[in-house]
Amino acid sequence: MKSIISFLIGAVFTLLAVGVASAANQEKAIFAGGCFWCMEAPFDKLPGVVSVTPGYTGGDKKNPTYKDVSAGGTGHAEAVQVVYDPSKISYSALLAVFWRNVDPTVTDRQFCDVGHQYRAAIFYSGEEQHRSALQSKSVLEKNRPFREPVVTEIVPATEFYPAEEYHQHYYKKNPLRYSYYRSGCGRDKRLKELWGAGSGH
Repeated sequence: MKSIISFLIGAVFTLLAVGVASAANQEKAIFAGGCFWCMEAPFDKLPGVVSVTPGYTGGDKKNPTYKDVSAGGTGHAEAVQVVYDPSKISYSALLAVFWRNVDPTVTDRQFCDVGHQYRAAIFYSGEEQHRSALQSKSVLEKNRPFREPVVTEIVPATEFYPAEEYHQHYYKKNPLRYSYYRSGCGRDKRLKELWGAGSGH
């Protein structure tokens, strides 16, 4: 009996240790690209991404609600926080996905959503992310397949506030409404104009 109990206790501690180690190997990236429903889906499908959380960041108001942010004036942007395993996917790879899912040629809007809360932005944490973001923007500016300049913000990350539960995984919970919104907003049409076939989603 004692041996069984000892085995179970050992197994629990092993699982806890693995969980702590896994969490220690995870990093976070924060991106804004207009509607956070549409930014969640592309990252959610990537190998090495642990989770994607829609939320609000970049402003001063504490614990903002969707109503607060969508009305404007909070300084926050709709954004997604991507938790990833850097041994399986790099921050640079995430940046590449970010660029191809936004319109980097406009300020204070994305597609049909207009306002500072719908701006495109990279919110970096630490100097390594900062360098990578600046480098990716520089490469894009030299090789962009469109004429307009790249005006997307690259700014330090501030506190990230997860959005309400009904916004989490919206594209999975409400696929028809999500598809209708995405199409009606002209997102995929504009992404194709900017980046060619295969962009978005």
